[in-house]
Amino acid sequence: MQRRLSAPDIDFDAIRGELGVDENYGQDALTEAENAVDRHAADRIDRTDIPLVTIDPPGSMDLDQAVCLRADGDDIVVDYAIADVAALIEPEGALDAESRRRGATIYFPDRSVPLHPRVLSEGRGSLLPDVERAAVLWTMRVSGAGEVVEVSVARARVRSRARLDYAGVAADAAAGRLHPSIVDLPRFGELRRRTALARGAIELDLPDQEVVRSPADGPWTLQIAPRTPADMWNSQVSLMTGMCAGTIMADAGIGLLRTLPPAPADAVEQLRATAAALRVPWPDGATPGEFLAGLPQDAPSTLALMSHAGTLMRGAGYKVLDAGEPELTHDEMVHAAIGGIYAHVTAPLRRLGDRFATEVCLSVSAGRPVPDWVVRALPTLPKILRSADSLGSSADRESIDLTESVVLAGRVGERFDAVVLSAGTDKRPAKIFVTEPPVIAACSGTPDAAVRLPVVLAAADPDTRSVEFAPA
Repeated sequence: MQRRLSAPDIDFDAIRGELGVDENYGQDALTEAENAVDRHAADRIDRTDIPLVTIDPPGSMDLDQAVCLRADGDDIVVDYAIADVAALIEPEGALDAESRRRGATIYFPDRSVPLHPRVLSEGRGSLLPDVERAAVLWTMRVSGAGEVVEVSVARARVRSRARLDYAGVAADAAAGRLHPSIVDLPRFGELRRRTALARGAIELDLPDQEVVRSPADGPWTLQIAPRTPADMWNSQVSLMTGMCAGTIMADAGIGLLRTLPPAPADAVEQLRATAAALRVPWPDGATPGEFLAGLPQDAPSTLALMSHAGTLMRGAGYKVLDAGEPELTHDEMVHAAIGGIYAHVTAPLRRLGDRFATEVCLSVSAGRPVPDWVVRALPTLPKILRSADSLGSSADRESIDLTESVVLAGRVGERFDAVVLSAGTDKRPAKIFVTEPPVIAACSGTPDAAVRLPVVLAAADPDTRSVEFAPA
């Protein structure tokens, strides 16, 4: 019986120090957060009648979104409340400046470092259950064909009824006991997923490593992040809202879009060639997204093709729409992996840009000029957001690298089972996925892609946070 590999303790403070990530917001910003009041209280509609619920990982306190769905004939009406962070932050004040310095919440295995002080991100601004909160309420009507046929957005007062988690929602759906507010979530999620694939969306289903500690003071372990159908259903609500927001801003010619250029034709042809080499048929007329979605789970060829498909999704960025800038083409505005124009608006407690994009949507929808403080900020946001994205990726990668090396230290020379994600060459090592513990690492030699391969651990050094394997 293969024993579970774990590490009794890992200190992630060194990584936070190297990356310059801390919770020192400065006294002025902290004071503003502690004394935050709703600047738009008088303008809100009362929608505390909507039985909203939140769906987040267990233990989450920074609750950005709350949802309620109801069937109306063949249509589904979705109410989606988003924490109104802009209402709680004084424009161009100390807290605003501090959040612009940070850009995003940064996550580590032991704790997050929030974009905003916890008194706001986990308290006054969070859509916690059974308390009234300031929110931006999106209401979207989805037809039986999966298309959005009506959308509105306005400031509202809301009250969440329950705090749910993904695993619980998935279990309730399987048992036929979903909360009344989300009975239609599975149908909605599957409908929107089919619609997404039809418009060319691409979803990569690669192993997502996760560092966890269980129990709370127990050893650290590596695992594949659990995915439930509820993750996909809920993500479709957020994606739909982001597409509505992107369309509002694109039509108005002002705002902030999340973009990804269409995959180059040669990248698609290379994926087709890889599929042919692996003897995986590509159905006639199938888009890359439809092809990938139809692959069998857990097959070595599927892992290799998903890894290769990352070449289709390069060049993600942010584009500002502004009357003072050249007009963008459709390809410059689109997010190719989503299959449409898209913007981040659903996580303002954790992402800086959402607050400003939401303010644009509110103004445009109400027929009002976009506030000057938003217009001034828009050109500065792409650089801030790119930097925050890079910092978040570094925090994630360094944390996983450290955990891999600590968990595997002392096991040099032992054999493990692996799948080759990308072939090795004379110039670069192969990339492999070790199934237990779940490790993605370099492997010497030139093994072919999409084969199962016994490997030997050649090195595991916590000081350099590095792991290397060799064919057995």
